[in-house]
Amino acid sequence: MSNRNNERAEPDDSELIAAAIAGPDAAAYGELIRRHQSQVRLFLLRLCRDRAEADDLAQDCFVHAWRKLRSYRGSGSFAGWLLKIAWTTFLQAKRRRDRYREVLDQMAQTNFAPQTAAICEELGDLDRLLAVLSEQERAVLILSYGCGLSHRETSDATELPVGTVKSIIFRAKEKLRQNFDIKDHQYG
Repeated sequence: MSNRNNERAEPDDSELIAAAIAGPDAAAYGELIRRHQSQVRLFLLRLCRDRAEADDLAQDCFVHAWRKLRSYRGSGSFAGWLLKIAWTTFLQAKRRRDRYREVLDQMAQTNFAPQTAAICEELGDLDRLLAVLSEQERAVLILSYGCGLSHRETSDATELPVGTVKSIIFRAKEKLRQNFDIKDHQYG
């Protein structure tokens, strides 16, 4: 009898979730974080374009997910559920940041408009492409193409209907083609 038969395969996400809820097992939840943190951090980095902010938001996301872990029903992928929390965390932080900026603007009576030209020079090609899109368009494209979620999972993560997700993807791709004179590989 080989040793492989005696070795236990790594537990899947659902087993780790069950262990984390039953325990609560910090090691099980730690393994879930280890498995999904890169995807969550990259998603947030593409949205906010700031590594430190993305790290902070990812940490907030995982804390929030820990608190809501019992509400995960397993109907979609755990990664999709986490990315939905990441999206919500991003939107909440943006709202707080926008309110804070409004107060600063009122106090200083100056406009703190970001210097987008300088920022765009420092961004990579992908970030330059994504910069022309709205936050919603960026999020939907990143979830669909960058994170590999299906239209249904992207719909669940953003709380948008599947048809709207498909429309956003189509419009975002058209916007990218027009802004960057990108030819469709199917039609030349």
